[in-house]
Formats: sequence, C-alpha cells, structure tokens
Amino acid sequence: MAFDQILGQDTAIQTLTRALASGRLHHAYRFEGPEGVGKERVAFALAQALVCSDAPDVGCGRCSACRRAVTLSREEPAVPQHPDVVLVERGLYPAAVLGRSSPETTGIGVEQVRRIVIARAGYPPHEARRLVFIFRAAHELTPNAANALLKTLEEPRPNVHFVLLTDQPRRLLDTIRSRTLPVRFGPLPDHVLREILGRHELSADHTSIALAAGSASRLLEACDPEQVARREHFINAVLSAMRAPDLGAAVQMAAAEQLERASFTRDLRALAQHFALEGRTQVGSSPEPALRSANRYREVLGAFEALEHNSPPVLALEALVARLRRA
Repeated sequence: MAFDQILGQDTAIQTLTRALASGRLHHAYRFEGPEGVGKERVAFALAQALVCSDAPDVGCGRCSACRRAVTLSREEPAVPQHPDVVLVERGLYPAAVLGRSSPETTGIGVEQVRRIVIARAGYPPHEARRLVFIFRAAHELTPNAANALLKTLEEPRPNVHFVLLTDQPRRLLDTIRSRTLPVRFGPLPDHVLREILGRHELSADHTSIALAAGSASRLLEACDPEQVARREHFINAVLSAMRAPDLGAAVQMAAAEQLERASFTRDLRALAQHFALEGRTQVGSSPEPALRSANRYREVLGAFEALEHNSPPVLALEALVARLRRA
C-alpha cells in the first residue's frame, strides 16, 4: 500500500511526500473527504513511510516493517501487527482492555484515548523511528475523549504522529481542528473508478458509476449482485406504485419492504439516479417528460431530507410515492 499504488489522490499524496522529503512533516494531520476515496489507504501508506526500515520516509512496501504496518491481526482486536502503528476506532478494543463493563457503542470514548493513545504516546517507539496513530472516523470522538486528546496533540513527544480520518470534519471540536493540519481528498474521477473495477475483475454500468459519486467503496457495493437486485426491485416497486390507480399500492409496498434506514438511504440514492438519468435522455427530444423526471428527482431529495429529520422510513416512503404520483 505504498504511495505509488494509490489511485486518484495525487494532490494529497504530493503534499505528504514533499513534507517527508523536506523533513517538515506535521505531527498531526486531518484527512478530510468523502467516504471511500482513499483516505485510509493514504494514512497507512504514510505509516509505512514512517516505520519503513529499507526506505525511511518513503516506504518500500516490501520490508517486514511495511508489511506489518498494513497487516491486521487475525485475532480481536484487528489492529496492525507493527507495534508502532496504532489504530483507534469506536468499538475496536474489547471492554476489558478499556477498563469498561460494556463495549463502546456511541463513539470513541475517553477510556480508549487514555489507555490506547495517551499511555502509548508517552513512550518512544518500540522498534521504528516513528510512532503513528490512525483514527478512523475521528468525528466519533466524544467531547470528553477529544478534550483528553488535546494536550497530547499540542505537546507530542518527538517522532509521534497523528492522522485523523473523517468524512464529517465539522463534527470535530474546533479545538481538535485547530491543532491538526487538513489534507483534503476529493471524489475519485470515473476513469479511476473504472480502473479500480478492473483490478477487482468487475464491470459496471453508468448507473453504478453514478451511484458511486466518486467513492470506490460505494462503487464496489453498487456492483454487488445482491445490491443490484435490491436496487432494481426497489425502483420497479416504486414505479409500479406510482402507476397504480390509488395510493393503496404505495401503502402495501411500504409495508412489504424491509426498510432499515441505511438500506433505504441507498435505495433512495438509486431512485434519484434513475430519475436523473431518465431526465437526461429525455431533455433533448421530450421537454415535458424531462421536466416531470426532474420534478420526481426533486421529490426524492425531499425524502432524503425527511430521513435526516428522523422521519420513519415507512412513512417517508408512503409520502414519497404520493408526491411522485402528483409530480
């Protein structure tokens, strides 16, 4: 997972490699960007560069240190095998390790920060020249945990580095943001997504590429046969309910669907994309149908907003179909 194996994030990688080459690497970075665009891959490539024994500050990707930096243990917790690459994540460590009676469920708690981060950061690296902490979903730090981390971020020991990964940077405390240097990651372009598909020996249609919205993880999920079947079933069910003589079909559909919030969000994203593509194909020759598709696309966006305001998925779906019929 060396830097040269990562696709589509040239600007972020150049920022880090220049800092490594000049000896001016910041002690705390905040990798910001959408989910699934390579933030974690770049974080582990940086960790390889920091612990590599054969190519220090570059990362060969082949030596024992580089391999162990990116290889997670098979036993729980699944953390890097290299002792100087420390992973932090909500629910990663057993409750007993954190001195708790129950596992973390709501966020990265203060016990994890104190026992896994602060206690470890107070000592030199075990075998490498550098010690690096990688925080997955750093925006899940609880306020107490974030406050406990502040002093360590302000006054770290020499050769201790922090990488905070987030797709929701505004959820981080301002004090954490002010003590970390941002490196921004953008959505992956379509040609990179297609290259990633090729590496996985997969193919995708325009819908899957569009649904990915520049995210490799979302693209691979969209190409999963079960997800494709689920997506087609949901879209066809909504279209049938739209064409039914009355709203009874919408109510029956909403009751029949297994509507969990996360899966319903994916279904809505696919439905929005369906109307968007439909409108694009119609706009040149059939302006009125294209306008109708655009209005239906807008109604799906309204369903997203309802979910964000904690509307139950079943009620959101019933209301959406009713609005789609009128649109």
